[in-house]
Amino acid sequence: MLDHVGLHVRDLRASVTFYQAALAALGHGLTYQDGNGAGFGPQSGAGLWLYVDKESKQRGRPMGVHVAFAARDRAAVDAFHKAGLKAGGADNGKPGLRADYSPTYYAAFLIDPDGNNVEAVCVA
Repeated sequence: MLDHVGLHVRDLRASVTFYQAALAALGHGLTYQDGNGAGFGPQSGAGLWLYVDKESKQRGRPMGVHVAFAARDRAAVDAFHKAGLKAGGADNGKPGLRADYSPTYYAAFLIDPDGNNVEAVCVA
C-alpha cells in the first residue's frame, strides 16, 4: 500500500544523524542526500524521506507529512488525482512523469484537507 513516507524537518543534519543511528539497527541506511533532503532504506531504494521545512516559517505553522501510495498503473494515478480533487483536495502536481525522480516515475500529488501532501505513484 505505502510506497514511501516523507517527513519535514527543521535541522537536516540533526535528523540525518538521528535516523542513521536509529535505522542502522534495522538494517537501513542513508541512500541519498543533498542540501534539501535525505532518503533512508535498503540499498534498493528509500522508503523514508526527510525534507528541509523551509515554508513553515513563512506560513506560521509546520507542514504536514508526505505519504505516497503505490498505484497498480498510470490510469490508477490519474483516477486518484481526479477523485481527490472532486472530494475537496487541492492540486499539488498533476499526473505525469517525474523524470527527475526516475525515467518511469509517474505520479500525482494532492494536498488533503489537513495540509498533508498525498501522492499516488506507479514506477513502470
